[in-house]
Amino acid sequence: MDLPYLRYFIEVAEQGSFSRSAESLHISQPALSKAIKNMEEELGVVLFNRSTRHLQLTDDGDVFLRYARAMLAMSRDLQSSLNEGKQLKRGNISFGLPPVIGASLFPAIIADFRRTYPRVRLQLLEEGGKVVEQQIREAKLDLGAVVLPVDEALFDAFPLAKERLSLIVHADHPLARERLVRLSQLREEPFILFKEGFSLYDRVRDACIREGFEPDIVFESSQWDFIGEMVGAGLGVAFLPPTVAKKLVTENVSVIAETDPPIAWDLAIIWSRQHYLSHASRAWLQHIREWNEKTERRKS
Repeated sequence: MDLPYLRYFIEVAEQGSFSRSAESLHISQPALSKAIKNMEEELGVVLFNRSTRHLQLTDDGDVFLRYARAMLAMSRDLQSSLNEGKQLKRGNISFGLPPVIGASLFPAIIADFRRTYPRVRLQLLEEGGKVVEQQIREAKLDLGAVVLPVDEALFDAFPLAKERLSLIVHADHPLARERLVRLSQLREEPFILFKEGFSLYDRVRDACIREGFEPDIVFESSQWDFIGEMVGAGLGVAFLPPTVAKKLVTENVSVIAETDPPIAWDLAIIWSRQHYLSHASRAWLQHIREWNEKTERRKS
């Protein structure tokens, strides 16, 4: 049953007259009478007692009036909620990112987004890039920050940062004062990496294999600060993005900015090509784009 017919019925019930209701609704009286008759035929009941001078509701009409008013109220509430969603007065976003990415780039972006859209809820999931990709494919996450490359048949991507991983060593390590270290020089070193399932695990391991050796991975962690502490304790060497590595510089930890060959760390925001992206998620993506553009302008 169409919503305009409900409005017609409510108006006639309140006015008690087809002529006055037709005038108020700006339609002809025959059209209004036909609309009410069609409603009665569809419902299989008589809504009005037409034998009196003023139209009166039947018992069925009285019941239908209560429901008709409720249905129109629900329709208004629905439209209001949809409009709020378009205007981003509210919304929910699920966003996945590895801890190392969150620590290096996102706190300031998230804070600015919250100021702009205080009633939009941003739910964060800290997991490795492979898990983030899987959860986006399964529609458990809306978007995520991962290290490229990704499957372009499954994901759209917005490139966010292009960096090279920095080597982290103990301050007393023989290589600590070198400006450039060849990966082959690390052949006998114990490695501390992010857990398997994190993109950085694959990046470092694959780079070492290309140089002719399998890295001796002695510890794995999902937390960049714990990795830094283990390096500071002399337990091995590690690779981290430079924006994170600089946070770890202490009297016990040194950062070597360049390795040969370098290990690329190309960060992107991804989302599924198959799934709907909500108004709130699109606003979050646009906010990241604009923040990134401002950051790049400040660098230039």
